[in-house]
Amino acid sequence: MKQSNDFFQTLRGYLTVFLPSQKCCSENTRKAYREVLNSLIDYLQSEKRIGLGQVSFELFDETLVLEFLDWLQTTRHLTASTRNHRLMVLRSFFKYAGMVDCAQIDLHMKLKKIPTQNEQGRIVEFLTENALKALLTQPDISKISEYRNMVFMTLMYDSAARCSELLDLRVQDLRLDSSHPTAYLTGKGNKMRLVPLMLQTARHCEQYLAQFHPEPTKKGSDYFFFTVSHGERHRMSPDNAACFMKRYGEQARYSCPEIPNRVHPHQLRHTRAIHLYRDGMPLALLSEFLGHANVETTKIYAYADTEMKRAAIQKGEKARGTISDAEPIWKNDDEMLRKLCGLR
Repeated sequence: MKQSNDFFQTLRGYLTVFLPSQKCCSENTRKAYREVLNSLIDYLQSEKRIGLGQVSFELFDETLVLEFLDWLQTTRHLTASTRNHRLMVLRSFFKYAGMVDCAQIDLHMKLKKIPTQNEQGRIVEFLTENALKALLTQPDISKISEYRNMVFMTLMYDSAARCSELLDLRVQDLRLDSSHPTAYLTGKGNKMRLVPLMLQTARHCEQYLAQFHPEPTKKGSDYFFFTVSHGERHRMSPDNAACFMKRYGEQARYSCPEIPNRVHPHQLRHTRAIHLYRDGMPLALLSEFLGHANVETTKIYAYADTEMKRAAIQKGEKARGTISDAEPIWKNDDEMLRKLCGLR
């Protein structure tokens, strides 16, 4: 029983002390980590028939972790990116366990050797320049709430902020009274970064401040974007932002067929990142601009841009007739395929 207690005591320390206090993880991050570790316990119970009271560090090895990851992919149809995230959480937990008890260091080192899966097939959803323009012109800025929505989308694109970062933005986080306007964004792990803003975006923000945060009542600690309920201001919710962007996307699709079927706030971040990369911003600088902890994460934009170029080249080749859409003669002919492969 003591071995089981050691495991759960370590687990509790990891979730309630280490993540919030030492790693400074947000509540959303802690929730995501908790769900991964819960799914690990669920796997032990349902697939290995191991009761909760029997769970101990001695049960875990590289094989079990691999079986768990395979089980997740089979039963929950995880993408490579999500699988890699689950592996990262397990590595983090067992690294912490090794810090608490050096006997667990060996397992952590073995988990570090488990390879991540290739994510190059990951699709980056972004808007074309025509689609972006169509989307940003949808709000009726003669209405005060619509003007707020326009400023939200413009600022989100310009800053390439995560939706949560923009919703957490305070009045005091903006520096608009200079020739080089900036915004302070608080990202994952409460890490702050300073991002430059275009002058036109700054002017929109100044006009927004005059309407929504007039001088007599303006407080630096107030949320920049807010909703009003029962006479009180509240932080705008992610659902609110997702709702009006979905609506604008549906409206814009009538005049711009390039608008994707699903429009959501994070597309503006992806779109800005793609545009900056195309304009020549180095990956290392782009990674810093986006608040990525690892430049490897930023490489998805380089891959997406390469695939766009490849698609354009293939489209041109087809137009010139150098690429044929005709099916190969061996399709549906197993015997011929075997001969071509040297099996006959």
